[in-house]
Amino acid sequence: MQLQGTRPQTLAHALTDSPAGQLAWIVEKFKEWTDASKELPEDAVDRDRMLANISIYWFTDTARSVANSYYERFHDASMWAPKPPATVPTGVAVFATGDFAIRRFAEKAHNITHWSEFYRGGHFPALEAPDLLTGDIRAFFTTLTS
Repeated sequence: MQLQGTRPQTLAHALTDSPAGQLAWIVEKFKEWTDASKELPEDAVDRDRMLANISIYWFTDTARSVANSYYERFHDASMWAPKPPATVPTGVAVFATGDFAIRRFAEKAHNITHWSEFYRGGHFPALEAPDLLTGDIRAFFTTLTS
């Protein structure tokens, strides 16, 4: 995040110039951000799914736009300005990788109406634990229709 937020073009040129560089960059993210109980990233996410995900970044040439989104966020003064708490009902799913969402901080800015914590999965729950994520999304939306 720090590299993309401060030097997006450096990273973008490196990633768009080399499919091996793009692969290494994203696989490292899968290694660091998937379920820590898994030794290898492909133990958490099917290798073909991981390669499909990485291929989408390569074939659509989106390394630059992804890196720029971090840069824009880092340099937007309104991002850090105080805002009134949101009133929209919000659901939060916390997965086991260290994506630690602390409820009391989340509640300062959001109207938390649904909170779930899971002991498997990681930063990529749609790829790692789609059953848990889908069930939790359904449970959250059920609370809105009742």
